Amino acid sequence: MSTTIRAAYASDVGFICRLRLQRTNWLAARGSDQWTREGRGLPIESFARAVGRSIDDGETWIAELKGEPAGTITVNHRADEGLWSPGEIADAVVVHFMIVDLRFAGNRVGAALLAHAAAIARARHRTWVRLDAWTTNSGLHDYYRRAGFRLARFAGPEVSGPSGAMFERRSDAWLFDQGPQLPRWRRSELRLPR
Repeated sequence: MSTTIRAAYASDVGFICRLRLQRTNWLAARGSDQWTREGRGLPIESFARAVGRSIDDGETWIAELKGEPAGTITVNHRADEGLWSPGEIADAVVVHFMIVDLRFAGNRVGAALLAHAAAIARARHRTWVRLDAWTTNSGLHDYYRRAGFRLARFAGPEVSGPSGAMFERRSDAWLFDQGPQLPRWRRSELRLPR
């Protein structure tokens, strides 16, 4: 199945929030506190406001399979305070809120979303795709390693948030990936910085 990537619309906030709740419940059933209040996750109301702002800023994307929303990603040039240095941010795009609908697990939706982030990085002349992952979610860390990312470091004790595992991958590394799993998008949707 081919994945199509499109810019998110304000009407997608509900879908993205449902994905977050779906994945939070799935993770909790497996013993993870990711995104839960107990784990210091962003409350869903705050999450919805953050997603709405990122959509307004043209930073959030929706992956579709056969015309049906299957996942989301936010890509910008900001990170939580204390994670990446200003120099690291200056040469990167930063991935946030990547979530795939469980109904589409195994269809490489996440791979397509990450390849899209790399395409944005290249269009903005950035060398790196960087992200932070929930510190205690080793399964998520393994996922990013399989996706070609390397663990840069764990954030120091001065960072108070629950996502302190910091991963990176060169944006040109995706140029060597082959096959139908790569996303399709319209060039007009690769918004450059304002």
